[in-house]
Amino acid sequence: MNANGTEIVITGLAAITAAGVGLDPLRETVRTGVSALRPVPAELAGGEGHLWGRADSFRAADFMSPLKARKFDRCSLFAVVAAGMALLDAGIVPSAFGAERVGIVLGCGFGGIANSEEFLRGYFTRGSDGLVPMLFPNTVPNAPASNASIEHGLKGPNVTFVQRFCSAEAAFEMACRFLEEDRADIMLTGGVDELNPFMIRAFRDMGQLRRHGRGFSEGAGILVLEKGAVARRRGCAIRASVGDIRTIGRLAPGREEEGFARLIGTGKSPSLISLSGVAGEMPVLLDRLPSAPRLETSPLLGRSLAMGGTALVSLLLASSPGDSLAHYAASPEGPYYGIDFKRTESS
Repeated sequence: MNANGTEIVITGLAAITAAGVGLDPLRETVRTGVSALRPVPAELAGGEGHLWGRADSFRAADFMSPLKARKFDRCSLFAVVAAGMALLDAGIVPSAFGAERVGIVLGCGFGGIANSEEFLRGYFTRGSDGLVPMLFPNTVPNAPASNASIEHGLKGPNVTFVQRFCSAEAAFEMACRFLEEDRADIMLTGGVDELNPFMIRAFRDMGQLRRHGRGFSEGAGILVLEKGAVARRRGCAIRASVGDIRTIGRLAPGREEEGFARLIGTGKSPSLISLSGVAGEMPVLLDRLPSAPRLETSPLLGRSLAMGGTALVSLLLASSPGDSLAHYAASPEGPYYGIDFKRTESS
């Protein structure tokens, strides 16, 4: 990435997590290391000892009228609100800047699943008479990014990725590519997901509550990416610059060393490393990482297919000006991502 010399910087952040709404609760959770996860009701999980990361402090009424909130699914509410907070943090008014040059690319794993469950339950119990048309637009994972773009007037590129535990990282890479290819000047990116009892019951029935469905959570982590020249022309604060982005689809048997060398890169000496997805559970990866403190948000905030957005925001909040940062994300059988950042002095 950045092969054409386009400088990409980060000028805005937003987060909605189990820790709370906004950056301050997230920063405090990362600082103290106190988990924001809470017990899953035993009757729902089929036993004790399970945790989840519900964003219980989020109230749509704090940001919009109940009438407007009714048209969004929960995941879209996260995306709409977090996108607005990120734009505010970056000091951007899309209509004043040029809405065609502002886009959004999000990772999303389970967006709209509650609406999908309700929509299909109506069909399977009552046939076509049980279908509720109002639910249908929000049954697809690209609804959150689309609703956020409509609500905030973003008329640039709009893409959603569903790529297992690396959904947010895939979105981040694509957002950078749009800037490099001059398809936009500003891109919102990151991840958004929702969590509901239906998912916990499904994980339970599939025997995943202690494996990949362990400690699932919801929320949004969104970053504002800009071309460096655009950010400096606006005179805004720059939180960090984006370095290399490396990805591999899978580790080919017998060629693991080659794959990890490509993923991690050479000569890396980061000040802080962030781990997302199942990266923290892979000794074969951990043993090869550079020696540096590691931040893993899953035990603090939970995980989902797009919680890499929250991990990226957390990494920037936990670092100091001048730090070199590295973020690694992994899905059980791939893909894998490595992203480098440099914290700037003007944060």
